[in-house]
Amino acid sequence: MLVIGENINASNKSVAEAIDKRDEAFLVDLAKAQASAGADFIDVNAGSGHGSAKKAIEDVRWLMRIVQYAIEKPLAVDSDSAEVIEAAISEYSGESLIVNSVTAEPARLEAIGPLVAERQARVIALAMGTDGIPASKEERLAACERIMTYLTGLGIEPKQVMFDPLVLPIAVDTRQGLVTLKTVEEIKSRYPDAGVVMGLSNISYGLPKRKLVNRAFLVMAAYAGLDAVITDPLDSKAMSLVKVAEMLMGSDPSCRGYLRAHRRGDIVD
Repeated sequence: MLVIGENINASNKSVAEAIDKRDEAFLVDLAKAQASAGADFIDVNAGSGHGSAKKAIEDVRWLMRIVQYAIEKPLAVDSDSAEVIEAAISEYSGESLIVNSVTAEPARLEAIGPLVAERQARVIALAMGTDGIPASKEERLAACERIMTYLTGLGIEPKQVMFDPLVLPIAVDTRQGLVTLKTVEEIKSRYPDAGVVMGLSNISYGLPKRKLVNRAFLVMAAYAGLDAVITDPLDSKAMSLVKVAEMLMGSDPSCRGYLRAHRRGDIVD
């Protein structure tokens, strides 16, 4: 399972302050810590939701420069702005790149899709359109179909697409965990060459012991067909469960990956 480290995100106050102050040491240390903890990609999100479009572009250019040269791991650029994504891509010299994200909203899809096609990047596609996160599996799958039809029309291969089935807080609607899991199963059935990725943190919003809830949902989603997870790689128990899930799902021949992680001391119960 691919792990995308989520911690360099300007929605986090400390990260936003570090970006504003150009605190390179803080952000580089955060990138290195995630890489050392086993993240396969490092997500870079410079958007705090405040400030001008010009500032957002300047911030992401600076952030992409410092992070890519500090670590050997590839990056995922995370924004809902085509201008910000284009600026980030122009600064990135690595071979592998994930663009996070597009939706079925026509304006966003038509602005970001061509950037993905030109760069031949992988893309995270959120199963939603103009009206926010759909409540039902059927509406989410309809959004996936619109996205896949458009992206493949640009020459993007299904294997470059990573669908995010989306997660609504279980504390708000206790049916939403199953809706997400059933959406994962159906995406894997309909698009066997595409990937499925999930950000875990929304599932536990508003609940105590959030990490416990996130970890349990991770294992359930792995059984449903999850290929990648956006999470905190510094959560050693969650990272241990990634290895366990791979082993239990038959994608770790002879349990070698699990055993190697155990010998390194990376498996925590």
